[in-house]
Amino acid sequence: MNKSKLLSAALVVAIATTTASCHIYKKFEMPEEGIAGEVAAAQKEAVDSTALGNVKWEQVFTDPQLQALIQIALDSNVDLENARLNVDIAKAQLQGAKLSYLPSVALTPNGGTASYGGSKITKDSWSYTIQATASWEIDVFGKLLNNKRNAEAAVLQTEAYRQAVRSQIISGVANCYYTIAMLQRQLQILNETSAIWQESIKTMQDLKEAGRYNEVAVVQSKANYASLLATIPQVEESLHQVNSSLSLLLNRPQQTWVVDSSYEPSFPEYMEKGVPMSYLAARPDVQAAEQSLAMAYYATNTARAAFYPSLVISAGGGFTNLLGSVIVNPGKWFYQLAGQLTAPLFSRGRNIATLKAAKLQQQQTLNTFEHTVLAAGAEVGDALVSYNKNKQRSALLVDQVDNLSKAVEYNNDLMKYSTATYLEVLTAQQSLLNAQMSQLQCELQVRQAAISLYQALGGGR
Repeated sequence: MNKSKLLSAALVVAIATTTASCHIYKKFEMPEEGIAGEVAAAQKEAVDSTALGNVKWEQVFTDPQLQALIQIALDSNVDLENARLNVDIAKAQLQGAKLSYLPSVALTPNGGTASYGGSKITKDSWSYTIQATASWEIDVFGKLLNNKRNAEAAVLQTEAYRQAVRSQIISGVANCYYTIAMLQRQLQILNETSAIWQESIKTMQDLKEAGRYNEVAVVQSKANYASLLATIPQVEESLHQVNSSLSLLLNRPQQTWVVDSSYEPSFPEYMEKGVPMSYLAARPDVQAAEQSLAMAYYATNTARAAFYPSLVISAGGGFTNLLGSVIVNPGKWFYQLAGQLTAPLFSRGRNIATLKAAKLQQQQTLNTFEHTVLAAGAEVGDALVSYNKNKQRSALLVDQVDNLSKAVEYNNDLMKYSTATYLEVLTAQQSLLNAQMSQLQCELQVRQAAISLYQALGGGR
């Protein structure tokens, strides 16, 4: 069969069966119904550059020291580096899928000789063949096409995952930074308060000797003081743990980080009560889940393609001196052209099972995608509520600390004139300390909620 006849036969086969397999060639599209349909519609909306998730992290975290720490993490974090490598791996696999379209070429030189009955081997008895062959699989039914598209989706998925890790790293460093700042401030307050309470014990001892207080007042004061001192190691332990976490994020040996958080993060004063679906659609985990859905779709198409024949065209040529059983010298040039059509006649049952499994996995992936979107919405909603409520609480705690500071001052003055009992003094002191610690904790929760919201909206670009 000459070359033109071979190509004509291949064309006839392609036309005869392509009509039954056109679905195989379709690109993945998001479902039009349900949550996936809402995401698809949201993706068509114009990108809101002012959305919190689209703001660059340098514009959110303006503290120079924090910026330097975040940059160290972005350059050194192991998880982020592995995420980058996953992108490179996926790109390499995509390149391999693209190269599958090209013919494979092989060079197969061989030679030999034989001796019979002890006859002498002569130069003319040597046979040799120098042959080059090329084979090309014609992608009539989309097997190679779907493999390539699957690899493309895998690249996008790994890139989305890398962005998710990047966002997590930035948020993690910021959380550790502000937690360290809060714990440092708590230690400062505890140390300052311990000095004040120690002086208060001396005052009560003096008043006891003057006959104004009894031993109960002194003992109770010492007990409160001991309770305060016992809190310091707890805070120091927490500080150590957070320093360890920050060191790990920075891929540095464990060390103590001293921070001076005089810069407030640049979060908007007003955060909307609701978040558009377009914000959720931009989240890297939602985008990664979407690419998983695309990969499942192309895997199903690949399973469909297995029902159809494969067509391989091969060509070869070379130089040989072996013509049948005859060795001739000099050798002759030769060439050959062939086509191979392989139909899966006895594997239909297996192919049906494979396709069924692929369809079920595709449905599974869709379920996971929808759950990812719902979880994203819940995460954003929780962060919004936490931010707004803790901001309200923080303002009230500021007033409480201010009033309790005045109460302690008044009670200390009154104690000198015996119009205030030792219980009133101790209660005021303890209430002030509790309020100060709560206020610092609440300020941290406001920052953490804002950071969580930034991460929940895919921030960190």
